[in-house]
Amino acid sequence: MLSFLNNKRICVTGGAGFLGREVFRLLRAARAGAPFVPRSREFDLTTENGEARLYFEARSDVVIHLAAEVGGIGANERRPGRFFHANLAMGLHLIEGARRYGVEKFVQIGTVCSYPKLGEVPFREESLWSGFPEETNAPYGVAKRALAVMLEAYRREYGFRGIYLIPANLYGPNDNFDSDSSHVIAALIRRFTEAVDRGDDVVTCWGTGKASREFLYVDDAAEAIVKATGAYDESAALNIGTGREITIAELAGRIARLSGFHGRIEWDPSRPDGQPRRCLDSSRARDALNWTPRVDLELGLKRTIEWWRNVKPAQEVAAARC
Repeated sequence: MLSFLNNKRICVTGGAGFLGREVFRLLRAARAGAPFVPRSREFDLTTENGEARLYFEARSDVVIHLAAEVGGIGANERRPGRFFHANLAMGLHLIEGARRYGVEKFVQIGTVCSYPKLGEVPFREESLWSGFPEETNAPYGVAKRALAVMLEAYRREYGFRGIYLIPANLYGPNDNFDSDSSHVIAALIRRFTEAVDRGDDVVTCWGTGKASREFLYVDDAAEAIVKATGAYDESAALNIGTGREITIAELAGRIARLSGFHGRIEWDPSRPDGQPRRCLDSSRARDALNWTPRVDLELGLKRTIEWWRNVKPAQEVAAARC
């Protein structure tokens, strides 16, 4: 499945990030040529000039577009315009540039946020356009959804080989643990571990806890992306997930237990829950890629909490020096 990647020049946008570093590692293991990882301080991919400079320097055969501006519910509420523009502009310029520069294959990473707010669960790829996304992250979700249309249009008109992958909510070591922009698992891990360190008896969490999500460990997501880059070549979107759904209340309880927090969890219903339910039907990916996730949620949470426990003191020291 991975022979296509041998000695290819591969550009991985976002390759130094949370998901990107795992994709980078697997590409090297697959004997791909040294991946080119553009840094945002050098290439502003939201502009045509930044995209043109990237393709001139990278000379890529394959592009895996992982870079995104994204955050949790709070970040989406604060920056809907930026999230819409940055994510649409990056994809728009990169796909058009890939066509002009003769890139052999383009891999676009989508988002589960693109699915309709009240769609039938588990989400099947065919239902992507059956309704509007949940309001708090609709600008981000619609921007990503539009890129699926662009890839399909370019395939029809230009024979452009672009694929569109939709991963479930990701988590794992090296995730964003920033208190203002992190996603739910990182936010809860930080909240409960800090409560343990302070000796708090109560932790308050956003929403009602009734919403549900599906979570995919970052290593499993990276493996699916690399396999799809090497083997998948259809216009139809491909869901990448576990197919297992958990409520936020149950998730919070599990993280509390694994973090060593034995106090009370309270819920703040004045804060939004976001989409009521999210879970993907990933049967197409399992068949097309011969792929199944390896890390279950319990093990993945243990690894992530352990990583955060080890890295947090170093971050605090660095912050104190600033």
